[in-house]
Amino acid sequence: MSAQEHFAISSLGPRNIASPIAIGYFKDDDDRLLFNIYLKHYDDLKDVDGRPISLEIAGPREMIYFDPSKAKAAIVTCGGLCPGINDVIRGIVLELHHRYNVRNIVGVRYGYQGLIPKYGHQTMALDPEVVNDIHHFGGSILSSSRGSQDIGQMVDALERMNINMLFCIGGDGTMRAAELITNEISRRNLKISIIGIPKTIDNDLALIQKSFGFDTAISEAARAIQGAHNDSKGALNGIGLVKLMGRQSGHIAAYAALALADVNFVLVPEVPFDLDGPRGFLSVLEDRLRSRRHAVVIVAEGAGQDLFRKRKDVETDASGNIKLFDIGLLLKKRIEDYFRKLNMEINLKYIDPSYMIRSVAANASDSLFCGSLAKYAVHAGMAGKTRMVVGLVNDVFVHLPLSAVASKRKTVDPEGNIWMQVLETTGQPQSMKNG
Repeated sequence: MSAQEHFAISSLGPRNIASPIAIGYFKDDDDRLLFNIYLKHYDDLKDVDGRPISLEIAGPREMIYFDPSKAKAAIVTCGGLCPGINDVIRGIVLELHHRYNVRNIVGVRYGYQGLIPKYGHQTMALDPEVVNDIHHFGGSILSSSRGSQDIGQMVDALERMNINMLFCIGGDGTMRAAELITNEISRRNLKISIIGIPKTIDNDLALIQKSFGFDTAISEAARAIQGAHNDSKGALNGIGLVKLMGRQSGHIAAYAALALADVNFVLVPEVPFDLDGPRGFLSVLEDRLRSRRHAVVIVAEGAGQDLFRKRKDVETDASGNIKLFDIGLLLKKRIEDYFRKLNMEINLKYIDPSYMIRSVAANASDSLFCGSLAKYAVHAGMAGKTRMVVGLVNDVFVHLPLSAVASKRKTVDPEGNIWMQVLETTGQPQSMKNG
């Protein structure tokens, strides 16, 4: 498969129905965005015909696949909570109802569990009145769940309910499941559109520039960091230790440190560090306290996992993610033990705002972003697009195949611009490894 074919978007069939949208800002499937914008790599990213690799641009199509008077749409939210979920639900419902005149919209309760009969979860009828003010609240009005479900049973449920479009709001696990659902739909030769809306507070989905909830997470994290900074300066050798989200990617920790330039150490999964030894974190922290009398430390939840005793059997959660050791509590204990042995007074405050951040309502920036994602997802679904997600790439909303987005995680590049800015802002050493 060529790189261009890798980014091809599937469709259910020819579009023969005129769109009810009156405003003519229609996009054509031939409207495409260059995948790579850097000149030095231009020749490296071409298809077999010598054309540069490009992505299909999102937007309404002049001709659509589904008859709005007969179409039925469903929305499901999966995985952990994230600011902006309700904004996306609301945006999808309003776009379907007001722009496409679709009157049959349901919400699937408790994630993919809601498509499995044994759980007995009732669907929720959705219309503009139901979703009128839900964007003012965090969480999801449909609730969520983790874990895999039987693909065949889920497609059976979509058939029974006569669903034409399923909008899946979730992270990489949700997108992988959505692709499996699409595979089964194709095997049965059904005409059901599966559209993904990327949700991961860690901002770690491949190819996508930004996922919704990320801006809000940074803003809320900055509040916690500001409190840690104020507290650390209020006592002799004060240490503010803040643990933030970031299982495999330290984007929130890095960007929060840049947003509030009062942080002295940022520890992320992508950059290993030692605790002990002359170049280890504890020694560098001691130098900081002796010179400045206070310090603020941010640690992403997935950082420093190599510091723990290895398990013989790796445990996973319902979503298949490896269960993490608690790096925050380990750091707290090791810092206290280290300075106790030095007979050096410290005042350490440990802050973990993770679940408070996940459950807040979206800020203005995220709310705007969520609204755009919802609109473009509906345009794609009504046009009969499937096996795809809507995402932001190079500041343009595009269509991306599910397989491309869920193929790998986006991480902080230790040699990249963002991490270099973190090192400049914090003043921490480029390496805290002894070897």
